[in-house]
Amino acid sequence: MGAIVNSPEPMTRMRVVTSRDRTGQTLKVLQRSGVLHVEESTELKPVDRESIERERRQVSELLTSIEDVLKYVPTEQLVRLKQDVDVYYTKPLADISAETRALCTKLVAMHQRADKLAQEKEAAAELTAVATALAPRADLTLADLDFTGAHLFSRLFVIPRELYQSVEANLEPLTVSREAVDSGDNTYVFVIGKTANLAGLQAWVADNAGRILAAPHEPTSLKEFASAGNLLPARIDNEVAVIRRDIEKQTLDNLDMLVLLREALFAENERLAVLEKACEAKYVTLIEGWVPDRAVQTATGDLREEIGYVYIDTRQPTINEQPPTKLRNPNILKPFEIIVNLFGTPKYREWDPTPIIAYSFAFFYGVMLGDAAYGILLLFLIKYALPKLVDDPHGEGFKVFQRLMYMSAGSAIVVGALSGTYFGDFFTKFFGVPNLAISQAIQDVYLNTMTFIVYALVVGIIHVNTGHILMFIRGIKEKQKHLVIGRLGLFILQIAGIPWMMHFIGSDLLPLAESTYTILLYVILLSVVLIVIASLLEKGPFLGSIFWIFDITGILGDVMSYARLAGVGLATYYLAYCFNLMSVLIANMLPAGIIRLVVGTVIIILILLFGHVLNLVLSSITCFVHSLRLCFVEFLFKFYEGGGKTYDPLRLRKRELVPVKGRA
Repeated sequence: MGAIVNSPEPMTRMRVVTSRDRTGQTLKVLQRSGVLHVEESTELKPVDRESIERERRQVSELLTSIEDVLKYVPTEQLVRLKQDVDVYYTKPLADISAETRALCTKLVAMHQRADKLAQEKEAAAELTAVATALAPRADLTLADLDFTGAHLFSRLFVIPRELYQSVEANLEPLTVSREAVDSGDNTYVFVIGKTANLAGLQAWVADNAGRILAAPHEPTSLKEFASAGNLLPARIDNEVAVIRRDIEKQTLDNLDMLVLLREALFAENERLAVLEKACEAKYVTLIEGWVPDRAVQTATGDLREEIGYVYIDTRQPTINEQPPTKLRNPNILKPFEIIVNLFGTPKYREWDPTPIIAYSFAFFYGVMLGDAAYGILLLFLIKYALPKLVDDPHGEGFKVFQRLMYMSAGSAIVVGALSGTYFGDFFTKFFGVPNLAISQAIQDVYLNTMTFIVYALVVGIIHVNTGHILMFIRGIKEKQKHLVIGRLGLFILQIAGIPWMMHFIGSDLLPLAESTYTILLYVILLSVVLIVIASLLEKGPFLGSIFWIFDITGILGDVMSYARLAGVGLATYYLAYCFNLMSVLIANMLPAGIIRLVVGTVIIILILLFGHVLNLVLSSITCFVHSLRLCFVEFLFKFYEGGGKTYDPLRLRKRELVPVKGRA
């Protein structure tokens, strides 16, 4: 069965009891060993969650400080850690915190200064624009724009232009005089009014999405400020540029340490998250969770060697417990665990269908793409283009997905080479190569529509019934009668029904006597009775008497769904064929001679580039989606439930290369 389905790793429940003063050291040992999937303990009193949350907030603030600094790295960097995070993480949090603050405080202050200057530049530019517009209308100084006296006041208000046009009349009772200028989406209104009305006017402006534009209390006239204001942005830009260059230099000089500190703080944050699940008595701390059987001895040895005063208890899971699921597949099949986990993580005592999904998905993808040249190009896209579409192309998850796509593209190359398909019929069309197929039999199947569909349906019969066989075995193991009877009925129905149906339509599969087909008809009736009985046992008298029909029609629909293998495969080939033909036809429409030779060649190249790239991208996505569909809907639903917990141990992330995003 291991070649078709697998089983998760056996798990052991581990309970670690240590003195309270050694809790932190114990967690760090567990984190470095990376095998304990921690679960919440309830036998002792909960830990002081308030203090842990306070410490986690401190760690989060430090991480935020580092991230704020790393935003200003000028270009994307790939940092190679020169120190081992494992060693560095053993330092007390206070030391890590002090180093982080020492590195970040100055840089953060410089960032804040640069941001403040940018805000000042924006405010100065806005005030300059208003001063330029107001100067010809009124002989005012900057101080006049913000004045409050015993009887009169003056202010410069900013109100959205569209709103001001509809409420302008409401200002009249609150002001003595007004002068309005438009700039951008806003109207700037210089108002003089009675001091007694100031509070009411400010409230009115705030209610109408307005604000006060602050101005410096200087005797400088608006005309002088407007003429000199154009120099201020340039001066601020120069000052900001100097600060930014200094920030970039200091950030790059300390980049290795910043990244190392960030990795250590990530680990500390995970440790504190686990500590929240632990329990404490007056003198001891209890930490418990699940460890793979093969790692129990190593984890126990590490704890006893480094902690000393520790009690470790292990036991096998009870029948009612659901340990986390740790899949154990050969390295070549591990990428396809992604497909299974998309459907649902296997339960601890459930089969892991990764092996059969690996063969199925790669085969389906290869058959539907089915072009060796497209497969080779897809390898390059996966290698060089796909990493540009993700945030962390060096992450473990992306690398696994990349390997999945490499194998799928490799399957397409194999199918394409066997069938002789390279950019459709490119080499035949342009170079007169008669046949590049390694296997003439496979080429005959691949390029013959009806034959391709028939073989696709045969694949469907095999694949769908593999799922039903697995459910039949599961029914025997779990002693579920309706599963055994129902699947037995489906098998008999197909064995007897397919030959009988083919004979009925006049296309015999087997050289059987006429009397044999009568016997087959009785066998079909027997299989229907078995299916009805299974439906009644599973769903009860009412629903069972109806839903047995869908069990029979469902298998027909499932098998017919595999015709998509032929549909998508032929679509990929004939789209390539059409682009090849189109390029030649359009080029041949040009007048014979040098024009056709030069311009026609350019047209052919452009059409082929556009057409084949488009076909490759669309087909790659389509093949992925339809392969998922066949694996999920037509196969896994037959026997697989999922719904397990993914094994996620407390571990120290150790990455030699750490990507740091550049400034956007």
